Amino acid sequence: MSTSPTATGRNERRGDGTYIVLTRTFRAPIEDVWAAITEPERLARWIGRWTGDPAQGTVRFEMLFEGEGVEPEEYTIDACDAPARLELTSRTAYDEQTPATWHLQLDLTEADGVTTLTFAQSMDDPAMAENVGPGWEYYLDRLVAAETGGDPEAIDFADYYPALAGHYRALSG
Repeated sequence: MSTSPTATGRNERRGDGTYIVLTRTFRAPIEDVWAAITEPERLARWIGRWTGDPAQGTVRFEMLFEGEGVEPEEYTIDACDAPARLELTSRTAYDEQTPATWHLQLDLTEADGVTTLTFAQSMDDPAMAENVGPGWEYYLDRLVAAETGGDPEAIDFADYYPALAGHYRALSG
């Protein structure tokens, strides 16, 4: 299924740096959306799964829709205030030459039966934004599909990249 997704991300300066910030809303209780972003079985429907014991402060996360050969990465749980806030950090290689720290912040609020997810990723290297931004648009739209009875498999990354790259390139420029 081919669609024309819209770039929704924006830059936001926070105390520890610049972030790409995206929001999605759900007509669902906050606890349900929290489960969708934290429970391995629910995560596996739209992005990946984690293993390990979060009480130890780290988990291994495996992306399930990135193609072959993607190795699980370790994420440190910096903050977990269920059902409102999850903060994670991974030190990874963005590509073969570029080390990267992925600091993710997921905040949930609920009002009048609608839960808003505000997703943010630190952007130490502005050049990464043109690739990372479309990727998060894709995955968050898969989350919306999974949680609203849609088919996440019907969402095609080719509709997001390179089509949305210019929006994120402009944010970082």
